[in-house]
Amino acid sequence: MKRVGIISDRRVFDGMAVHQANDEYIEAIRDGAGAFPLLIPSTDRPLDAAGVLAQVDGLLFTGAPSNVAPTHYGQTARPGTELDEIRDATSLPLLRAAVQSGKPLLAICRGFQELNVALGGSLHQHVHEIPGRLDHREPSGRARDEEYAPAHSITIVPGGLLARLSGQSEAKVNSLHHQGIDRLAPGLKAEAHAPDGQIEAVSHASAPGFLLGVQWHPEWRFAADALSRAIFQAFGTQL
Repeated sequence: MKRVGIISDRRVFDGMAVHQANDEYIEAIRDGAGAFPLLIPSTDRPLDAAGVLAQVDGLLFTGAPSNVAPTHYGQTARPGTELDEIRDATSLPLLRAAVQSGKPLLAICRGFQELNVALGGSLHQHVHEIPGRLDHREPSGRARDEEYAPAHSITIVPGGLLARLSGQSEAKVNSLHHQGIDRLAPGLKAEAHAPDGQIEAVSHASAPGFLLGVQWHPEWRFAADALSRAIFQAFGTQL
């Protein structure tokens, strides 16, 4: 069975550092991609990227409550921004190495933003403050099913990777983010847009291996959604 490395968050629980990845990602890799999920920790001394790549057949960069530190794209963090700079130190070099090596990768939510930053792009720290943009944040005080319910439509770019693997031209996706792509990184190309023009999916114009990033959360109840199933199946076939 092929192995997929899943990037973990570094959180503090009961006064101790823990490495964490939501169960939905693990199930989507196991059952949707047909691969063995292997957690990659974010440690004080980052694991060697080449060493990680040698142990896995693909990589999943997960979503998280934290944000990529804005210092990585030349900005200062807004007050109250939750960071995970130890994860940044693991994920950003690993993304660059994975793209260069052609190792198949799937990047979701924070991972989608990490991908853009790692390759030289920038982020809007608060999309909802930009005139004309939707409020892409999850509703507060709602049950989890309501938080992850479809929130807005996306238009899928004709002829792109996402269109080819899904056979769809539009879809409804969930939305649980307040940051989003500002300047698209060199080499990346948009694969889908929200109604307000916000980039919702990307691929790489010349990456030697499978590469897809999405801003929404296809791992949430993936088996019940045609687009989500298509994403994880396509990822699995490329491992």
